[in-house]
Amino acid sequence: MRIVVVFLVVLIFGCSATPYKPSKINGVSFVAARDIVDSTHVEPVVKVNANYAAIMPFGFIKNLEHPEIIHNTDRQWFGETRAGAEQYISELRKANIKVMIKPQIWVWKGEFTGEIMMTTETDWKALEDSYTSFILEYADLAEKVNAEIFCIGTELELFVKFRPTYWSQLIEKIKTIYKGKLTYAANWNEFAKTPFWDKLDYIGIDAYFPLSDKKTPTYEGCLKGWKSHKPIIEKLSKQLDRPILFTEYGYRSVDYSGRQPWVSDHTMRDVNLEAQVNTTKALLDTFWHEDWFAGGFVWKWFIMHDEVGGHDNPMFTPQNKPVEAVLSKKYAEYN
Repeated sequence: MRIVVVFLVVLIFGCSATPYKPSKINGVSFVAARDIVDSTHVEPVVKVNANYAAIMPFGFIKNLEHPEIIHNTDRQWFGETRAGAEQYISELRKANIKVMIKPQIWVWKGEFTGEIMMTTETDWKALEDSYTSFILEYADLAEKVNAEIFCIGTELELFVKFRPTYWSQLIEKIKTIYKGKLTYAANWNEFAKTPFWDKLDYIGIDAYFPLSDKKTPTYEGCLKGWKSHKPIIEKLSKQLDRPILFTEYGYRSVDYSGRQPWVSDHTMRDVNLEAQVNTTKALLDTFWHEDWFAGGFVWKWFIMHDEVGGHDNPMFTPQNKPVEAVLSKKYAEYN
């Protein structure tokens, strides 16, 4: 009996000496490519200590006022189709990587999806029918592959604003097909107005919040920058009793990376690796320890790891840059 008591004391006090850190969704946004993937493409995901990947099949719209979404065709890259998404997921599963399926729309010439807006009721109905076909295709896939999370849309602010009844009905249709967790990827300046969070499991935010106007934002400056955004995010999470999920987050390795983090064009070319490190580290340190925060998916992760990113790359990817080590370290703490 005495041995058992001693064992229990050691077990209780030994465990209490190590702070409990719940696991987080340590995700990468796994970019759709032309080809199939294999274990060599997944190894870098494992190496960075990610435990989730966002799989992103695409639909295409001709312009912001066009109601037809073209999707799952033989004219698309393999990774943008249903077959490609399924193959990617199969390979990721072999490495015990969980998945969020996140179908996205690309508007010709890269126009912002949040501004998709029909001008007639007929076109709104046509868009709704087309979007339903698109999203239920991948809800069906999500159920088939037992995806842990399904994202019902990405940055569709005006579509959501002007057709709220449609979105509520769409969510109910999705739930008849897919039985897992649901989210929506609201843009950083959209999430507080999204009307249907109570019908989903996560409040999803594409977290491109402005943090600093400095050419090389400091870590301390970025922590300060979050003080105006974090309370709003936390308040909504607690009001709705839903965890926050950063469906996208990340910064470019350029000067002024914290000023307008959503800018993805090629006008910003001056590489600044320190800026990317400081902005990213501040985000991770601001949110990953919070119990109301579920985790996030860094933007973005290409399948050909050895051929992308690097010290002369000004874009978002953390691959082969100093920030990759920052990401790996934080993910390891919550894996």
